[in-house]
Amino acid sequence: MNVPTQPLSEITRQAVAVLVREIGVARTLRFLEQYRIGQGDYTAERHSFLTDPPLEELFDQARRLDQEQST
Repeated sequence: MNVPTQPLSEITRQAVAVLVREIGVARTLRFLEQYRIGQGDYTAERHSFLTDPPLEELFDQARRLDQEQST
């Protein structure tokens, strides 16, 4: 079978048209947004604000919560 070659831009245009027709503009935009290339270094940024608390601190929090719920 011989499939004619199309430019990627034309394939993208057709695919977006099908998505808009089948699921609507808002859902198409939401779907396409997941493929947008972000900026920065997510891993480095994540480590800067998601540091793990010390294990003893977690135990202390659990004990306090348990005591609060018991009273």
